[in-house]
Amino acid sequence: MSFFKRNKKEFSVIFFFTCIKLVLHFFANNNFGIHRDEFLYLALGEHLDWGFKEVPPFVAAVAWFTSNIFGSSVFAIRIFSTLAGALIVYLTGLTVLAMGGKRLQISIACLAVLVSPAFLASGYLLQPVVFDQLFWTLTAYLIIRYVKTGQNIFIYSIGMSVGFGMLNKYTMAFYTLALIFALALTPQRKILFNKSFLLAAVIALGIFLPNLIWQFTNGLPIFNHMKELQETQLNFINPLDFVIQQLFLHASASLIWLSGIIFLFFSRSLKPYRFLAFAYLLVILILIIMHGKSYYSFGAYPVLFAAGGIAFGKLLAYIKTGYRFAALTFILLPCLFFIPIAIPILPFNTTLSFFKYSADKLNINFFLKWEDQKFHAITQDYADMLGWEELAIGVAKVYQLLPVPERIETTIFASNYSQAGAIDHFRHKYNLPPSVSLSSSFALWSPDSIKTKYFIYIDDEYPDDLIPMFKNFKKIGEVKNFYAREKGTSVYLLSHPIKNLQPVYQKHREERFD
Repeated sequence: MSFFKRNKKEFSVIFFFTCIKLVLHFFANNNFGIHRDEFLYLALGEHLDWGFKEVPPFVAAVAWFTSNIFGSSVFAIRIFSTLAGALIVYLTGLTVLAMGGKRLQISIACLAVLVSPAFLASGYLLQPVVFDQLFWTLTAYLIIRYVKTGQNIFIYSIGMSVGFGMLNKYTMAFYTLALIFALALTPQRKILFNKSFLLAAVIALGIFLPNLIWQFTNGLPIFNHMKELQETQLNFINPLDFVIQQLFLHASASLIWLSGIIFLFFSRSLKPYRFLAFAYLLVILILIIMHGKSYYSFGAYPVLFAAGGIAFGKLLAYIKTGYRFAALTFILLPCLFFIPIAIPILPFNTTLSFFKYSADKLNINFFLKWEDQKFHAITQDYADMLGWEELAIGVAKVYQLLPVPERIETTIFASNYSQAGAIDHFRHKYNLPPSVSLSSSFALWSPDSIKTKYFIYIDDEYPDDLIPMFKNFKKIGEVKNFYAREKGTSVYLLSHPIKNLQPVYQKHREERFD
């Protein structure tokens, strides 16, 4: 409490920028629709367990709590993600304060994190990413507080932060290892020999243990998931592109964190925290070796922005008071261009016009390039928010064509987790039974067998292998939203099987558990 009383004005500045972050996202969160990955995490929330094929259980618990307390609207499911993003801004301000910065330095750091396109885009969706960033930021802040005060309560709190971080996303291990090696490289290595550090490790392990047990009892599915990621995505990541993306994903706000890492290495006042600069470099090295995605490293940046706020604050101190914020505005102004790109703050048609103007008039269109390496009218993330209810409506129309007594013999089968998640999310609204899918964690709760007279099949490819197994086949509809990534995904009705589906279904199901 005394820490708060001594720094009331600084806390008011931190709170101000935190509120701006909240308002900005709350204004945008209800636009467009639910993202394809959010459907997966909502589904995990309906099948709570200590682990899943892709992620630990934290985000599933958040999804369950959100759905049961706040409902299932787009705005509701993003409440805790948005709060986590705001807490990152708040912790950035606290980190500046803990490092000895004052109001100007706090304003610089918080504003840089606030307008960074990387933190805008990743700070509102119901995904493990934003919580991962939060636990990384919290861990760094707690270490700084321990270095400054020597109070063991901060060491124990680090154990809790790491434990819950591991329950959220396994990338927490990367930052933890990087911090340990970074501490060993500096005079702060004495922390590693503190008996409280061992207890903190026990606390972290105790929190993470249920998921660890789940992994072993379920055949360590994380390794299969990582293997699949490596084969389908990570092996195609170029290390040079990864490094370049680190420089540009924060747009002009990169000037702040770059100043921060330089200041950590060469400033006498921040020498006690130099290990944080080493930790960042080690994380980048680990991710390059692991072919990690660019956003895996985002959690390491808030502490660099905090150090950069102090560095820039010292630099701006040489400028007259009236020009300080003008200079800061000039530096961060380019970030404002990316706000409609990072979050759906504008109406859809206005967003389209903005993208078209940017591509045609300004010749800036890199953000319109998707994983297929082609340029599209909107960003891939926005395209991933469209067409889902249209798909559910199409399935409902097929289902309602069937005789009521025979609907009990109907299986709705989706080829991927987002399609299955969308069906399950909207099923109460459109009176549909739960879907069946063998994609991702949906395989964990898939039925042991299916015996069906009517088979409603959803896929973006023509079901050549299924057609010979049924007497009747008909394509009923498809997603027609031009801007949806699911455009062309079709709904097929196959009925009266002439072959036993069970052997084929069981074979594919067993493959998902190998």
